[in-house]
Amino acid sequence: MLLHGHLENGADKNPNLPFSEFEGNSLSYQEADLLSNQLANKLVSEGLEVGDRFAFLAKNCTEMAIMYYAASKVGAVPVPLNYRLADQEWAYIINDSEAKLIIVKGNEYSDRINQISSELKNIKKYISISLDNSIEKFHDFYDWLSDSSNEKPTLKIQENNDVYQMYTSGTTGHPKGAVLLQRNVAANIRQYLNSLTLPRPSRTLLVAPMYHAAAMINMCGCIAIGGTIVIQEDFIPQDVVDCLANEKITHTVLVPAMIQACLVSVPNVASNEYNDLDQIHYGASPIAPETLKKAMDVFKCKFGQGFGMTETVAVICLMTPEEHIRAIEEKPDLLKSCGRPAIDTQVEIRDENDNPLPVGEIGQICAKGPQIMKGYWNKKEETEKALMGGWMHTGDAGRMDEEGFVYIQDRIKDMIVSGGENIYSTEVEAALFAHPDIIDAAVIGVPSEKYGEVVKACIVKKEGSELTEEDVINFCKDRIASYKKPQSIDFIDEVPRNASGKVLKKVLREPYWKDQDRQVS
Repeated sequence: MLLHGHLENGADKNPNLPFSEFEGNSLSYQEADLLSNQLANKLVSEGLEVGDRFAFLAKNCTEMAIMYYAASKVGAVPVPLNYRLADQEWAYIINDSEAKLIIVKGNEYSDRINQISSELKNIKKYISISLDNSIEKFHDFYDWLSDSSNEKPTLKIQENNDVYQMYTSGTTGHPKGAVLLQRNVAANIRQYLNSLTLPRPSRTLLVAPMYHAAAMINMCGCIAIGGTIVIQEDFIPQDVVDCLANEKITHTVLVPAMIQACLVSVPNVASNEYNDLDQIHYGASPIAPETLKKAMDVFKCKFGQGFGMTETVAVICLMTPEEHIRAIEEKPDLLKSCGRPAIDTQVEIRDENDNPLPVGEIGQICAKGPQIMKGYWNKKEETEKALMGGWMHTGDAGRMDEEGFVYIQDRIKDMIVSGGENIYSTEVEAALFAHPDIIDAAVIGVPSEKYGEVVKACIVKKEGSELTEEDVINFCKDRIASYKKPQSIDFIDEVPRNASGKVLKKVLREPYWKDQDRQVS
């Protein structure tokens, strides 16, 4: 089924059931369907054809959910922007995607987009969802929609049409647009619901950012079974805990850093009763077994895990609630696994020559299945490399046991996963090298109880320089997103390199990871 078909089914079968709840306002399935028709028709009237891109910048909100379904109806392709990025990072993505229109929620973001508007090559119209629409360039979202028909669009959309384009950080410092098809999303919804069966009726808390793959599968899975998405704009631990306890939430998806924050920073987390909560699913980064056990004890619900990436819609492997129970009762090591391949998915562990490895040996995790992306937008070589032989090469190193459970051991790519956000060291290094007092630098991820990993920069500074840790961190603030900047600095005499000049990051990481259960080499 095409993505928008799930919304239309809900509107036909249960028109008055809440589609979404956000900031005290409820939108029924019928209202959501009509609003999505209105937006879809407006996109067409603005000249967007099947396959044309448009950008969307906002924190979680009802309009962002509607945007995905509206675009699906007419074959327009949304490009959701990470609101945590720096202005120049937004400019790159908007231009790279060739977006023709941008929708922004909030005066802060409208202001910042306005500041870089002269750099945006293809944007023909600026739309703002805001109470104070004071920036002349922007049109008010609901005024803009007011003359648009809410009749169902008549365009025939196919399963091989692009459905959205999400950007993932690139190893060269530039992000890559992963292009997902209608059939990719349909397959992953089926895989997700098959292994991690949601309660019906479902009230799903949507708090992971909606530019993330994890939030997409959370939303799409819920709407596919006619449930209600309860949206929170941003992650605030106390608000999440209160919602789980008091709003009849049956299911949510959280990254491990969110779970940890709820357990550690919310005083009443263990004293609340979560009578309606059936399942919590987690993914995006590893979770400490101790944290998982504590969460299972506090929330007293089922837990499921997904492992995947933006390029696979959301999941490749899934660990079911039943397997979590088995891990607790029989096989503790399973808590270190990310589960087994989803239905219709093959996973192999391959060596550096791309040959399959036997059970238990460590190599690159590769996957094949109907959820694998079409490719990277306008990046033929990187697409061919990632999808070599029809297999998605994840860049993660791991092993598989005799039962087919996959264990992530370390990371082939120099990617740092901090609080569910993917950060590439080369991007941070590029920012550091702009400083006149930095001669050489290497960036690594070091263990963090709260975020899984955080960024550390190892820097060789110019002789006689009085450069301080604070100076370096402040220097990065204007150049890269806040979550990407180094949290700590080591000043060293030289960066270790091999004979060809490649940085030996394993040497830099080793002191920080040597006593950890999970090794990143």
